[in-house]
Amino acid sequence: MSENFYVWSALFIYVVLGVVVAVIAKKNLGHGMNEFFLANRQLGGFVSALTYAATSYSAFMMVGLTGLTYKLGVGALGFELTYLCGLALVVFFGPRFWLVGRRFDYLTHAQLLSDRYESKAVGIVAALLCLIFLIPYAAVQLMGIGYLLSGVSKGAVSVLAGMLIATLLAIIWSNIAGLRSVAWTDAFQSIIMLATSIVALCFLVYKGFGGFRIFFNEMERKIPHLLAGAGLFKFNVFFGLALPWLFFSISNPQVTQRLFVPKSVCAFKQMIGGFLIFGFIYTMVSILWGFGARLLIPGLENPDFATPSLLSLPIIPRMIALFIMVGILSAAITTIDSILLTLSSMFVRDLLKVTFGKNVSEDMEVKIGKLIIPLLAAIFFIFAYWATGQTGLAFMIAPLATASSAGLMMVVPSLVGAFFWKRGTAAGALTSMIFGSVVVWILQSTGRTPLGFWPGVWGMIVCLILYVGISLLTRAPEKKADDFIGYLKKELPKHRFL
Repeated sequence: MSENFYVWSALFIYVVLGVVVAVIAKKNLGHGMNEFFLANRQLGGFVSALTYAATSYSAFMMVGLTGLTYKLGVGALGFELTYLCGLALVVFFGPRFWLVGRRFDYLTHAQLLSDRYESKAVGIVAALLCLIFLIPYAAVQLMGIGYLLSGVSKGAVSVLAGMLIATLLAIIWSNIAGLRSVAWTDAFQSIIMLATSIVALCFLVYKGFGGFRIFFNEMERKIPHLLAGAGLFKFNVFFGLALPWLFFSISNPQVTQRLFVPKSVCAFKQMIGGFLIFGFIYTMVSILWGFGARLLIPGLENPDFATPSLLSLPIIPRMIALFIMVGILSAAITTIDSILLTLSSMFVRDLLKVTFGKNVSEDMEVKIGKLIIPLLAAIFFIFAYWATGQTGLAFMIAPLATASSAGLMMVVPSLVGAFFWKRGTAAGALTSMIFGSVVVWILQSTGRTPLGFWPGVWGMIVCLILYVGISLLTRAPEKKADDFIGYLKKELPKHRFL
């Protein structure tokens, strides 16, 4: 049978199983915004851990991170481990998100900021930042899928067709039962993506090199320059990439929204613990996969094609390559549908509801949120089409993903202040988010890096100075700050999060 038949058969089986899981999840679907977008805050620890992992780890890992390792070496490991180190922020901030989310019925972190600073404008700006800067990150997932399917199928499935498939699947699974279907399909897909990546690495090492010892020896002999120090990374490049990753867990709304959904303290702990284990394994596999690609297929013009090129080698059986293809496809789609859900909830709750108030019922919010999902998906697709190669392969996946996170990082000072600094004000939050994001946008658009530092670094400096400075010059919402921070001081000791 033809190669096309096997590729499309694998995709068909994957889609059918995913739809079945999503439909089963719909049986427990209730009514309202909390139900559709947060699964009524009742997810267990196992599913919470898998949906958190699937939302966080995407096509970036086995395509983008692998490509970054292929090009620049071991510094990519330090860069990605920065994200896992950043999980310390979740251990610290996560319980606070969870507690105030239940106490004040927050759906998004933009709503949290709006309420804490008693300013609708703060919530609107935070939501707009997410809507703008998450477009490139979602597009990254589509790009990864397009590269992957095109490479594995040896051109039988075009980059454009691969992106279309991913877009349609994300729309379908997001709409079937909201977060319930996304969470359960995340769980299903995260198991696939981890298992297939481990299988892929084993075939690569044992079929390509004869074992891990020989593999490591070959790395030391042939590419020592990629293993020494930070590899080919320069400090400014590493710092510029790693800083947004450090704050990823509290700046990206699709991730912070996951902090609202565990049903109990025990489920919350299981979510964090499970994610740590998953993340470390998946990171190491992606890095070693990149080194294997550099040894076996040196000289690739576009490092993002390292994984598709490896999967086309004879050492990877075609059936295994197809399973791996489905695993990476799963990783990307889980991130896209999570972003779609989060941004649609922000649109209706933080923009539409704030603008029209009581004229928008909760049922209407859900209906409009469902309608917004395909519109957002279309925007993601258009951006991905532009960035991939229909006009030349101009972007690497890893820098594009971190550029997106750099803009989202401008909300971090306001979030930290909301939890810990009573003197933080709406004026400080607004000014810092607006001007910090403008700095990031201008520097990214022009490609400028003053003094060698990347846009996210300069944006964070401007954002932090403005937040503190303007807050000290303006009046804080004292009563709300006392209620908010006082509630946390009273409740945190009652819950054994650590």
